[in-house]
Amino acid sequence: MSFAPDQRRTIGRTGLAVSQLGFGAAPFGNLLADVPDHATHAAVDAALAAGINYFDTAPFYGHGLSEHRLGEALRGHARERYVVSTKVGRLLKPQLQHSRSLGPFSTTLPFDIVYDYSYDGAMRSVEDSLQRLGMARIDIVYIHDMTPKWQGDLLEQRYVQSMAGAYKALAELRAAGTIGAIGVGINDVGILERYASDGDFDCFMLAGRYTLLDTSALGALLPICVRKRISIVLAAPYNSGILASGAVPGAVYWYAPAPPDILARVGRIETLCKRYGISLQAAATQFPLAHPAIASVAAGYRSPAEVATALAACSAVVPAEFWKEMRVDGIVDVDAPLPN
Repeated sequence: MSFAPDQRRTIGRTGLAVSQLGFGAAPFGNLLADVPDHATHAAVDAALAAGINYFDTAPFYGHGLSEHRLGEALRGHARERYVVSTKVGRLLKPQLQHSRSLGPFSTTLPFDIVYDYSYDGAMRSVEDSLQRLGMARIDIVYIHDMTPKWQGDLLEQRYVQSMAGAYKALAELRAAGTIGAIGVGINDVGILERYASDGDFDCFMLAGRYTLLDTSALGALLPICVRKRISIVLAAPYNSGILASGAVPGAVYWYAPAPPDILARVGRIETLCKRYGISLQAAATQFPLAHPAIASVAAGYRSPAEVATALAACSAVVPAEFWKEMRVDGIVDVDAPLPN
């Protein structure tokens, strides 16, 4: 079994069709390390040449830098060749002082982050993103990072604001055709279940919760999404690194050193991969694509070489026997659909 990276899957009930392999542009915001401008252009060109048409960004990534870079890299290509998503929930305010928090980004543009999930805030955010991207329309817009990690004690207050404000704004923009689809982008399964119940969403960007190491979305969320025709874009398919690097010294799981149990589990997967002559990244890329709710698997890329590696992982032939053995060994959840 293998997957064609350029094969399209439809987003919810919309007419948007995205490639099974998506392109996350968080690294364009200098996530963890600086990325040169020429590399971002080359990576986008390589992706488009291979048939990847889905690109995701956000105001948060590099405090506007990712949107600027992605827009510049796409500008020389026909608009119908790509689908772009971005996010709302954070506004960027100019800051001339050197007291800005860079978060996970090594360098950023000179803006501070201000959380705003209101109606006016979402409208302003979309308008600002259109200008940073240099585009007349955005295909998908997600409500971003409504989780305890980012919202703390204000989570409930901001959730309510996001439904009364940002959701209403995005629904209006969808009805007007300014955006093609609306969704939510977080890594919290329970909160996505709540959004699925409270609103009419086309898609969710789920980070890292349906992978070879974490299938927590399998319980209630994915069946809800299948039933309501809410597509899932799976971000962070390698759980921030270890499912691409393997159980090597310094391996990262959820942006922290991988604990012993995770290292051991990845080691077991690697042993099976070697037996069948496939890469760990191929198994990690293809596993989520077997679920009917998943429209695209989107990892972050910072160079043509990384794009090429992902393309090879997606299109590699993985024997059905490999997946059966993964199931028998208890590595893959018994209820998870397997590629076949």
